[in-house]
Amino acid sequence: MLRSLIFTLIIIVSVTLSSCSVGVTNLQHYTNAIKGYEFLYPNGWMEVEVKNASEGVETVFHDLIQRSENLSVIVSKIPEGKTLSDLGTPSEVGYRFLKQINSDPSSDREAELLDAEVRESNGKTYYTLEYEVKIPNRPERHDIASIAVSRNKLYTFNLSTDQKRWNKVNKLFKTVVNSFLVY
Repeated sequence: MLRSLIFTLIIIVSVTLSSCSVGVTNLQHYTNAIKGYEFLYPNGWMEVEVKNASEGVETVFHDLIQRSENLSVIVSKIPEGKTLSDLGTPSEVGYRFLKQINSDPSSDREAELLDAEVRESNGKTYYTLEYEVKIPNRPERHDIASIAVSRNKLYTFNLSTDQKRWNKVNKLFKTVVNSFLVY
């Protein structure tokens, strides 16, 4: 009797705890050891071929069901010896990035920075930027990105979804963006 009561309590506690957090079991691991980065991505997402993508686009994944949800990794060269903090604070980097988007004459996009934070992991500094993107005649987007510098390269890891889905996926997306590591 005592054993079954303890077993029942363990099951209840396990179910309660797992329902309160984003489960890493719902995530897959991706590593590109040659380019020097890794991250987790949601089950049900598939890698997309990037053969004809813009310069620097290394990896793209999208959700098979919510096809507008995607993630990408873009790698750019930066001057030798530059660090992320040399590029500015998280807010400065975020505003400079959005200024570049908003001033592009070939794009009707308008982006707004919502949050900019810094995190440290394994001796590396990462900036996390959260922003909304408005595109005429299309649903508003909500993006979250992690930016890091390693080996004279700037790595940008970005996740994007429709604004109306943000409340449903924000914990998952934040877990994914915080899983991004460079080396």
